[in-house]
Amino acid sequence: MDKSPDAFRTISEVADDLDLPQHVLRFWETRFPQIKPMKRGGGRRYYRPDDIDLLKGIRHLLYDHGYTIKGVQKLLKTNGNKFVAAIASGDLATMEAIMAANSEKPSVEPRVANPDEDQIVGRPKAKPSGRFFGFGGGGDDTPEISVGKSSVGKEDRALLQEALFDLLECKRLLDQVR
Repeated sequence: MDKSPDAFRTISEVADDLDLPQHVLRFWETRFPQIKPMKRGGGRRYYRPDDIDLLKGIRHLLYDHGYTIKGVQKLLKTNGNKFVAAIASGDLATMEAIMAANSEKPSVEPRVANPDEDQIVGRPKAKPSGRFFGFGGGGDDTPEISVGKSSVGKEDRALLQEALFDLLECKRLLDQVR
């Protein structure tokens, strides 16, 4: 007998649903304070449907799109739980509504990120429309980033991103062989 969609799930049910070991879910609880399963006697965890949606979003960003834990934490902090859950479900309307609400806040001028602030490893597997990784409509409003005396245009950035992805894919393959 299957549970209703609104029923709480145990950690084993969630782990099976997400194809993850249970210890990964416990680890994510330490890294993402937004994950708060209800705990009953003996420390047994029960996940609400919203918790499961958030976990699906985190898993999707980490495993399918190459985000680091730090990158997902930053994404959760800037856009919230509903945005990450919407990414996993592919709910573009919700993502655009959240982005529109966030765009009303004062924006910070673009800058070159420090290597310690990396949030994406590789490139997204989704179409490079810039809709949810650029957090915009993918229009021509993307400013050029100046580095020293030279500037990096959109085409060069795309080539560099592709080269980075290729290198990371080679590293991943080498790590699998070892």
